[in-house]
Amino acid sequence: MQEKLFILPAREPTEPGHTSTHNLPAQLTPLIGREQEVAASSTLLRRPEVRLLTFTGTGGIGKTSLALRVATDLLDDFPDGVCLVLLAPISDPDLVIPTIAQTLAIKEVAVQSPLASLRSHLQHKHLLLLLDNFEQVVVAAPVLTDLLESCPFLKLLVTSREVLRLRGEHEYPVPSLTVPELQQQASIKGLAQYAAVVLFLQRAQAVKPDFHLTDANASSIAAICTRLDGLPLALELAAARLKHLSVRAILARLEHRFQVLTHGPQDVHERQRTLRNTIQWSYDLLSVQEQRLFRRLSVFVGGCTLEAIEALYKMLDGESMYVFDGVTSLIDKSLLQQGKQDGEGGEEPRYLMLETIREYGLE
Repeated sequence: MQEKLFILPAREPTEPGHTSTHNLPAQLTPLIGREQEVAASSTLLRRPEVRLLTFTGTGGIGKTSLALRVATDLLDDFPDGVCLVLLAPISDPDLVIPTIAQTLAIKEVAVQSPLASLRSHLQHKHLLLLLDNFEQVVVAAPVLTDLLESCPFLKLLVTSREVLRLRGEHEYPVPSLTVPELQQQASIKGLAQYAAVVLFLQRAQAVKPDFHLTDANASSIAAICTRLDGLPLALELAAARLKHLSVRAILARLEHRFQVLTHGPQDVHERQRTLRNTIQWSYDLLSVQEQRLFRRLSVFVGGCTLEAIEALYKMLDGESMYVFDGVTSLIDKSLLQQGKQDGEGGEEPRYLMLETIREYGLE
């Protein structure tokens, strides 16, 4: 039952006689709990006016996995193919265009700049470029506008912890997986309706094949999923610990989650191997002012209003002019969220940190 609900089936092979050029890797684990996101973002990219779609979200939330699934589902929509461009290995914005060109196997032309060569190559192609991990080269984002203006049939799907802030950009914030409400005593069948629980079980069985959701472990699993904010990376790292720890032992050690959630797969980027590294990467991309605001916001349990943040700054620094721009920037960089508001009563919004991110700020 849970597989039908949450584990997306692999894409059907291309029909005989139809070929689609792509370099997308086959996925080694199923995509869980993303049916709605896959459908919504695929629909967006099929709209003629949507040519730049950016998946945003905090590190470890599953932007790349979602983007790969969407790109795979759209193979037949792009006659000239789909191309994945890995930007994680680079940090120099000047290398973005050469990296795209190299991935597309475009030969250098002595009389043309790399950008001009790329424009010429893509000018008449119906192609989807998937640019993965754009946040560390975000200052290069304006060249994407250049490409889109020069190549009318090109579309871009970008994953980034930070919105690009370009004309024509459509942002798609990737949410956490659904988690149980701990105030309610859920049945085993009820817990299996939550994507975070399904992912935890699936990854747990990868290291402990006989592991199952039972009456004895249900409440601890629910608490782990909720404490970890439904973050896929955190859930996977926690589930891997079942090889050596019980569910209750893992839950007890989440008070020091950054010491427990380590030793991720060797075949992923170093910053994805531990929960600390993932958040540290985002923190290191902040300015000094943003880092200070981030640390100060972490003291607020359950979120806070803009007025409360300004009051804290006035108390500590004597002024609060930077606060609004800083809060906006942290939201754009997926380290802060604006809480949902009920109705249109005009109440001041609350700003929230995921508990995992807040704990990092407190260290």
